[in-house]
Amino acid sequence: MARSMKVAVGLSGGVDSAVAALMLKRAGHEVVGVTMKLWREGRYKGGDRDACFGPGEAEDIAAAEAFAARLGIGFSVFDCSEEYERAVLDYFRAERSAGRTPNPCVVCNRRLKFGLLPEMAARQMDFDRFATGHYVRRVASRGRFAAACAMDAAKDQSYFLWNLTQDQLSRAMFPLGESSKADVRRIAREAGLPMAEKPDSQDFYSGDADEIVGREDAQGRIVTLDGRQLGTHRGFWHYTVGQRQGLGIGGGTPYYVVRIDPCRNEVVVGRREEAISEMFAVRDLNWQGAEPTDGPVEGFVKIRSSGAPRGPVTLERGIVHAPDGLFGVAPGQSAVIYSAEGTILCGGIIA
Repeated sequence: MARSMKVAVGLSGGVDSAVAALMLKRAGHEVVGVTMKLWREGRYKGGDRDACFGPGEAEDIAAAEAFAARLGIGFSVFDCSEEYERAVLDYFRAERSAGRTPNPCVVCNRRLKFGLLPEMAARQMDFDRFATGHYVRRVASRGRFAAACAMDAAKDQSYFLWNLTQDQLSRAMFPLGESSKADVRRIAREAGLPMAEKPDSQDFYSGDADEIVGREDAQGRIVTLDGRQLGTHRGFWHYTVGQRQGLGIGGGTPYYVVRIDPCRNEVVVGRREEAISEMFAVRDLNWQGAEPTDGPVEGFVKIRSSGAPRGPVTLERGIVHAPDGLFGVAPGQSAVIYSAEGTILCGGIIA
């Protein structure tokens, strides 16, 4: 058995983080549970969807505390709500207001879940590693650390961890990286955990994300690439590149959002082939499995969380070349470059 360590586990009240903690304790590690308090009553309405941010947080924290008591481990709650407002909600609001498609989970993981939370915990306790219930593997090669695709491709969450730093990855543990969701629920059922059948969180916010944006509706035009008006909309921030549903422009030829013009308050649409890009820029590159370079870097790319990496593609001097074309490349979203083996080489924000 590997040497015993003291591991702080980020508990959410859900089945994945609970089973991660259980697996680590069974492996002989000393485990302590930590969790973030993000919700502030009275600021937002929220809703009843399962999400990371919403009024149901108190129930989730209570579930995490009850689990920790059952497992016989320490448990602490850290108030991260102010930083969450600044780092995640302000970012989300600004990106949507600029006509871009934000990825709040990427920001939260780097700034809070693997940043502020373990930093605050380290002021109160000593621990060797920080673990979460993410479905992802951590790989180390030639002195570098990287996130890599989980064994369960349907649950893989590596896409959301491309922006973790080398220091964060060096201290991270992902006990579920080799497990399937079915395995995790089975372990939870066999252990009699009450969250064994709890649904997964489906979004970062339990309510209507338009509430976070906080803008009054403002009617604008839906136009084709050549400027022909097809309809109207209630505000460009309600739309994202690649979107087809909810355009309200009738039947016939299927149209997709190909560009958002916040200055004109226009949503530009086109046919599917007009929403395909063979080249696009990325900014704020973060390097994991590959050494920083101007390129070329050969690999496969994901431009949204669902689906397998596509390619091959080449990244060179901040430009992704995708000769087979990619549908719905949305500014503000993440582009993550993977090796053929599923290791993240680097990632960035679509410019």
